[in-house]
Formats: sequence, C-alpha cells, structure tokens
Amino acid sequence: MLSALTRWLFKIAGWRVVGPIPHLPKGIWAVAPHTTNWDFLIGLGIRPTIHIWIQYLAKSSLFTWYAGWLFRLLGGKPVYRDKSRNMVDSVVNVFNQNEQLHICIAPEGTRSNVEKLKTGFYYIALEANVPIIPVGFDWPRKLAILGDPIYVTGDYEKDMIPFYEFFAQVHGIKKDWLKKWEETGVMQ
Repeated sequence: MLSALTRWLFKIAGWRVVGPIPHLPKGIWAVAPHTTNWDFLIGLGIRPTIHIWIQYLAKSSLFTWYAGWLFRLLGGKPVYRDKSRNMVDSVVNVFNQNEQLHICIAPEGTRSNVEKLKTGFYYIALEANVPIIPVGFDWPRKLAILGDPIYVTGDYEKDMIPFYEFFAQVHGIKKDWLKKWEETGVMQ
C-alpha cells in the first residue's frame, strides 16, 4: 500500500526515473546533489518505481521516540556520528551479513554546500565489495537519473572519475566539490 502511494505521488509530482536499473543483489546508492528535505520523498518514490527496496542511512537524531518508528518503517538506519563508532566498519558488517542489501547514502553528508565529499560511501563499497550506483536528482527536469554501477578498486582518484563525470551531467544546483572538479580536474 505504502509503495503504491509513494509511486503514485512520485508520478503525480511529475518525476521520472531514467537510466539503467541495476539488477544486483547489493549496492551503495550515492545520491547527489542533496539540497533539500524533499530529496527524501523523491527517494521514496524511486524505490517502487524501479522495484528495488533501497534502505537509507540518516542521522540518529531523526530516530526519536515519536518518529523513529516511521523512519525505520521506511527503511531507515540510524547513523551515530560520535567518534567512538566506526560507521564504515559497521555498515560493511551489515552488508556481509545480508545476501541482498541496497543502501542509499548522500556522499555530501549535508544539504549545505560542501567543498569535498565524505569518503565513507567509497570505503564501504570497497570493503564490502559492492558497487556504487550514482543517482542524480535533476530538479529542473524532474528526473532521477541512474548511472552505471561503479566497481571500486582502492585507487580513489581513478575510481571516482566516472562518478564525477556522471554528476557533471546532472542539471541544477552544483556544489563546490563538483564545480572545482569541473574547473580544475582536481578532486577534493
């Protein structure tokens, strides 16, 4: 019921999914640019449209006693950002314990402008041996653009070239991490 409702709202809002739908048992779905809380609702609409249950990581403060049940129902997993927890190792363990698992991560880590990406998503993909699936939110054209899976090797700069190239093609807001790369070819 919830899937049908979110798919219907996604369509009514005028959004479409374009690009190759990966039929893989596991993956890190890297979504950018993350600029608004509405991104969450767009993400919920993508899942039933492509028929893949993609869970997501969100800051633990969202999982309060009164709202945590809803975020968990919608596939949310809390991320505790204190220094005593290693998020990469924790998520890698979850991947290793599941035969099928798709997790969405916003590599920018915030809706604000950032000069560089967080790298946790890359190291989760590397250590769990799962691909990164880039997803671009193209607000001007109301497109959720899926890219080809990127299999990482441990050579960050080389592995991330197709990632940056993919997001350079997405219309709309471009944060400083992408602008700098487009201007200089330097990854931050």
